[in-house]
Amino acid sequence: MASMSFAVTRFSGLSSKTTLSPDFDHSSRRTFLPPNRVGLKISSSSAAAESEPDLSVTVNGLKMPNPFVIGSGPPGTNYTVMKRAFDEGWGGVIAKTVSLDASKVINVTPRYARLRTGTAKTDVIGWQNIELISDRPLETMLKEFKQLKQEYPDRILIASIMEEYSKTGWEELIDRVEQTGVDALEINFSCPHGMPERRMGAAVGQDCALLEEVCGWINAKATVPVWAKMTPNITDITEPARVSLKSGCEGISAINTIMSVMGIDLKTLHPEPCVEGYSTPGGYSYKAVRPIALAKVMNIAQMIKSEFGEKDCSLSGIGGVETGYDAAEFILLGSNTVQVCTGVMVHGYGHVKTLCAELQDFMKQHNFSTIEDFRGHSLQYFTTHTDLVRRQKEAIEQRKAERRGLKSDKDWTGDGFVKETESMVSN
Repeated sequence: MASMSFAVTRFSGLSSKTTLSPDFDHSSRRTFLPPNRVGLKISSSSAAAESEPDLSVTVNGLKMPNPFVIGSGPPGTNYTVMKRAFDEGWGGVIAKTVSLDASKVINVTPRYARLRTGTAKTDVIGWQNIELISDRPLETMLKEFKQLKQEYPDRILIASIMEEYSKTGWEELIDRVEQTGVDALEINFSCPHGMPERRMGAAVGQDCALLEEVCGWINAKATVPVWAKMTPNITDITEPARVSLKSGCEGISAINTIMSVMGIDLKTLHPEPCVEGYSTPGGYSYKAVRPIALAKVMNIAQMIKSEFGEKDCSLSGIGGVETGYDAAEFILLGSNTVQVCTGVMVHGYGHVKTLCAELQDFMKQHNFSTIEDFRGHSLQYFTTHTDLVRRQKEAIEQRKAERRGLKSDKDWTGDGFVKETESMVSN
């Protein structure tokens, strides 16, 4: 099969970006790319609806066969598993987060804990991890990125990167990663337990002033699309998302894991996961977080639609996706792509086939022929609680009026004539 090479650089003929204004015009970088408009619905034709729904998406110039992307984490640890993901048919892969000095990254075991409603495998509803970013040497990861792009030139490989508070460090990391041919960068501004003492991960994503500065460094250097990954451990997630987009990022990924304590073993009185009798708060994911993730995605999508309009800004939804129907919910709230991480750890890489089949089933039920036919459709149904009260009051009054109204001449009776006439007078 001939290579189509969908990777797109930010500037045609330029090696890096110029200084960005607070309201950076995303379209100026890639005017030849179609916009990814969050929250817009395009009606499907009846003829197209009769054929098999098309799951392909184009996001920031990157074409994927379907919107399902391996989220950064254990499923993208090395060449072998990422190759497996491509072979199974995932739309894209985001590798496990890398930094310049892997020797500072020391993981412990056990580092996972599960929340169950029963004893069966399907009874797991929550998953906690205290795992750090990749502890493999950067050179090893870069070599594997390059090998993957050579073997799968038409598939989308995204590097997740995180670095200490250092302009030169970020610039070096971006330069070395881009040389491998990756299609985009996802910036990890959100790992809840990722060495905050080194001003990494959520330590940046929770501080908008710091985030703006670091995003400026990144976007002045990067030549491929940049997605900023948001932490949910913040009062208003739209604030860092807004800062990231204004600072030049093309997309937002949301959400990363939620800070949590999984529980206490009531026999030993020690917290889980337990390492030599001790533990630390970690990131919570899987099915139980989906309602929270949907709310955060909805908030971000509404902000993008309202404030960034026609600009080429994308949204990648993350959080508790286990079925194609779960994915449909994220897309209905404006997501261009949907990331799956814990779900892969539970169900395996072949689960993407089920996800695609279920999403197509949903699309057939509603006669949608493409993802854009319904992306963002449900955003219009969200409002304020005050407005809900007003709408319900009006609906109740309308129903009362309908009951009072006379439906035909047979409803007119001699005894109730005056009363029935009065019920139809407006003043």
